[in-house]
Amino acid sequence: MVAAVAALSITTVTITATPPGVASGDTRDLNIDPMVASVTLAPPENPYFPPIIVLGSDQRLTMSFDLLDYDVHYLRYSVTHCDAMWNPTASLVESEWVDGFNIADIEDWVQCEATFTHYFNYSFDIPNDRLRITKSGNYVVSVYEQDDPERVIVQRRFSVCENIASARLDVTSRTDIDYNDEHQQLTIDVTGRPGMIADPYRDLTLVISQNNRDATSAVVTAPTMVAPDKVTYEHRPELIFEAGNEYRRFETVSAHTLNMGVERWEYFDPYYHVTLRQDKPRRSSQYLYDQTQHGHFTIRNADTNRENACFTADYALTHFTLDTGGPVTGGSIHIDGELTRGLSPAATRLNYDASTGCYHGTLLLKQGAYNYQYIYRPDGTGDTLAAPIEGNKYQTSNEYLVKVYYHPSGERYDRMIAFGIITSGR
Repeated sequence: MVAAVAALSITTVTITATPPGVASGDTRDLNIDPMVASVTLAPPENPYFPPIIVLGSDQRLTMSFDLLDYDVHYLRYSVTHCDAMWNPTASLVESEWVDGFNIADIEDWVQCEATFTHYFNYSFDIPNDRLRITKSGNYVVSVYEQDDPERVIVQRRFSVCENIASARLDVTSRTDIDYNDEHQQLTIDVTGRPGMIADPYRDLTLVISQNNRDATSAVVTAPTMVAPDKVTYEHRPELIFEAGNEYRRFETVSAHTLNMGVERWEYFDPYYHVTLRQDKPRRSSQYLYDQTQHGHFTIRNADTNRENACFTADYALTHFTLDTGGPVTGGSIHIDGELTRGLSPAATRLNYDASTGCYHGTLLLKQGAYNYQYIYRPDGTGDTLAAPIEGNKYQTSNEYLVKVYYHPSGERYDRMIAFGIITSGR
């Protein structure tokens, strides 16, 4: 089991002080401290909803994470405003996007109970009475030690929307490049009061993602049609997405039961070990519908009260096996989904074992219900492709999110004025 533990190593990011509150100027979702785990950021009433709130409303996002340690850490957080492409907004100062001080202590934490892996769970809501947000747009929330504000340990992205326009999406598998085959295509209408957007060709930017994956993001700036109260985007290559396949699933909600997708539970000091059933590539297989959560996970311990899962669920070294029948050349295979968000490629990579003809990987995961898939990363590129392993099935249920940014002449930042969500196949 020594090799399995070694697979947990995460490349640590070097921290600098500029820009403030962001790790090394990198605004991606990052688990920088290798002891950070089980990070979520979502509305408390809907944990699968994208991390978006409406400016000036009473809506909140809850950020929750664990620190695997025997000692409590005293932590703070701050937020950084970003443009539509997630670059820190240099034209604004902190006092322009927050009311008050851009710093707050994390006061809600709880120690784990009756678990082999020792941890503290931390949580906080944003915005709140101590940190009020005054501008729409993209934000990064950064968490750091109270006595070392330059050492960010975890950061996550979220957005604040003015909601002064609406975005309507339609999705079809009858695309401009194939018909009920491997792709899905969107049409998007942005509607507002007449004359609200003076120059849609210059002032609007749309960013679309599939299943909240950064790798699938597409940027659209040129509308197809413009009317006084509506801007339409259709029949553009940026609106065509690979269909992918339904996420795979497993559950580790009870250490006393072989849950969905689990072959066996074992304990080797100091961790539980969960071996999942062997997977196979699905590129050439027939499409099978399976209701998933579009890549998300839920922390749950079936042996205790559901509300206490954040501090009673244990951790397990979770072992993945993908039977490819031989090595895959020209790139590497990785585990993908919300369960790997914030981790480095080295931490999510599977290693090939010639003796079995399979790829193997290990993640330390908290008990719960998980969605995941396998992606292929071609050598020398930043691409992350699901199709080589999972295939593209036009029937796949995908969640598409569009964010609409508005930057008129004279404005100093990218405002977010609308967003819309649609699920294909429904």
